Parts: sequence; C-alpha cells; structure tokens
Amino acid sequence: MSPNARFYQATPDFRNAFGRDRDRIIHSSYFRRLEYKTQVFINHSGDYFRTRLTHSLEVSQIARTLAKNLGLDENLAEAIALAHDLGHTPFGHAGGDELDRILRENDSCGFDHNFQSFRVVTRLEKRYKEFDGLNLTFATLEGILKHSYPYEKPFLGETLKDLFALQFHPSLEAMIVDLSDEIAYISADIDDGIKYCLIDFRDLRESELVAEAMEFVEKEEGVECGDSIFRHRFTSRLITMLVYDVLENNQPFVQDFPQCFVYLAKESLPIAHTPIMQKKIKILKKILFQKLYRHEEISKKMFMGKGCVRKLYECFRNEPNLLPKDLQQRIANGEKTHRVCADYIASMTDRYAIALYHELGF
Repeated sequence: MSPNARFYQATPDFRNAFGRDRDRIIHSSYFRRLEYKTQVFINHSGDYFRTRLTHSLEVSQIARTLAKNLGLDENLAEAIALAHDLGHTPFGHAGGDELDRILRENDSCGFDHNFQSFRVVTRLEKRYKEFDGLNLTFATLEGILKHSYPYEKPFLGETLKDLFALQFHPSLEAMIVDLSDEIAYISADIDDGIKYCLIDFRDLRESELVAEAMEFVEKEEGVECGDSIFRHRFTSRLITMLVYDVLENNQPFVQDFPQCFVYLAKESLPIAHTPIMQKKIKILKKILFQKLYRHEEISKKMFMGKGCVRKLYECFRNEPNLLPKDLQQRIANGEKTHRVCADYIASMTDRYAIALYHELGF
C-alpha cells in the first residue's frame, strides 16, 4: 500500500474532522474491549478497579481540560486520548511485555502497544468495504503513533518514518495526551491501591507531592486522613496540582505558538511539567513501583497473565486451525503466522483470554 492510500476522502457532515475521528474510535470494537482489559489490577479482581476503558476516559477528560485552557483543539486531544491504548494486550503491560519477548524470538520487530494501536485504526478494524481501518485524519493518526516519546523505533520502517516525520515532535495535542496519561494513571493507581489495601498513605508520605496534596486536604478542606472520603479528596487534589502545573508552565509558550497540528521541531519537548514537578513525579513513580506495582498480589496475577499469553501463543502458532477463520485466511494470504497470532492475542480481553486458556486444557 502506498503512503497516500492510507487516507480517504470523508463526506462532510455535522461534525468537524476530529470530532468524526473521536466518534469512529468510540464505536470501534477494539474500544469496547477496553472495558475488560487490565490497567494494573486484573479485571475480575474487583469491580472498582480501573480498566483500560475507564483509564482512557480519564485521560480524555484531562486532555480536554488541558487543551481547552491552552487554546488547543479539544476534539483532536480527545480522539488521540481515546485511541492511545487500543493496542494494549490483556493483562496490562505484563501481557504486552510477554508478547514482545515471544515475538522477538521470531521477529525482530517485537510488540509495541503504541504501534499496535496505530495498526488497529489503520488496518485491523474493519468498517469499510473499500479499505481497512477507521479512516482517521492524519493528525489523529500521527498523535496515536507519536504521543509517547521517543517516536522513532527501528521496526517502523522508512515509509512510516517519512510519512509521519518520526524525527520530529508531534502536535501539541499529542504531547498533552502523553502528560494526561501520566496524570491519570498515577492518581488512579494510588486510588485503587489504597481502596484495596495494597498500599496506604503511610507508604506514600515520603513523596513530597503526596505530602503536599494530603496537607491541603487536611488543612484547607478539613478532611482527616482516616475519613472515608479522604482518598477521593486526595485524588482530586493530586490531579488538580498536576494539571495546574502543566498549565502554568506552558501557557506562555502555547500562546505565542503558531496554530498548526504538527509541531516540526527537534529541540526538547515544549509541553511538560516544571522541572521541580518532574522531580517530584519521578520520586513518586519510584515509590509506586517499589510498593505497589511489585506487590505480591499484583505480581502473582501478572505472572498468571504472562503464562496465559505464552500458552495461547504456543497453541495458535503450533495449531493455526485454532484461530478464527478470518485470521486463518490472513495466513493463507501470506502473512506471517506469528504476527497474526499476536494480533489475535492482543485483541483479547482478560476474561476471554483466561476462558480460552482453560478451554484449551490449561
């Protein structure tokens, strides 16, 4: 397929182009599947935990807030945010890391969930007779592919490198999504972890950022740490602090920046937290990694998820007739079996992957 064949004329309607992109993403099957894909905690562990779907909605809400207050395009930011995790495997990053290890044994490309999200909206979703994908605008596709730095990856090839200028930064809206993603998962992971007693505020007080948010809630809002609503007020305050830091650090730059959707510059990223906040976030993420993400309860579930992904892959690789008919046809048409198997596994929800794992006798 030639580079220009990726883009097709859309009939004008009651939406602008990025609003149409957003709607196409929301109505896609891959978006619906996010409801039963792990964020950090396995979906069946409890109904309260965030999933990839709720996470994507939270990222979208934060991205729209930042875009609106910085004078950028809210619809573009929202579309990129809603699509940024479409390529995630079941069992969160553990499932993706395992699939990457497996594929590297067969294919140097490995597995990258950002690139998989791009493949979902340009090829794997079937919505049109004449072509594959969702027929999204260039700016949305560029944001999905490049919202997370670094943009250049060896497996993307010269066609994508040239078409999407991988040596340059993406749109400001795409950078906003990357920051919104971080704000959303940090605040949500703390909320979920405390809710299910995997961590508590005593574990987190050594973070200056957490301590500041806790002090505000206790002194300014009059809510004590032991109160049942403290966790909710803390989460709200933490998000507010992080959002304000982005706005205060970037409004002068954005106001002087010419309005265009693709930011062609090689210098350091303009949309970012203040250096002081970046240090605070780095310390907090280190604490979360040590005390939450490596918690034995999470580690056990992730170990199970990795084993499930590997066993399913081995079954499909050795017995392609176990694959759905349309995927068997892709192999018959000359596609590499290991990549087709990976696409199938990446598309699964946690519960479907677990059910199929047991159905196959494991």
